[in-house]
Amino acid sequence: MAATYRTHMSIIGDILTTTRDEVPDETGASVTYLIRKANISYGRISKILETLVQQGLLEQTSSDRACKYKISSRGREFLQAYRGFREFAETFGLRI
Repeated sequence: MAATYRTHMSIIGDILTTTRDEVPDETGASVTYLIRKANISYGRISKILETLVQQGLLEQTSSDRACKYKISSRGREFLQAYRGFREFAETFGLRI
């Protein structure tokens, strides 16, 4: 059985989808929750989360316990465009 490797963009898509659709409560998703859902290491996800917050695709809220993440309206727009482009690319046999 061949391993399927996810691209960096598909991991970002997974993170944004999770923060849009599967947030455990209204404060957002914890890093631990996102690690489990995205199935990647803490070191890798922390860099991605930092970038997504800097780009305005995720909103980060901090409490005394931990940082939580929610998708922003800009993140929703990005995710919609990403999904459309991914479907378009797949019609040409490309995987992004």
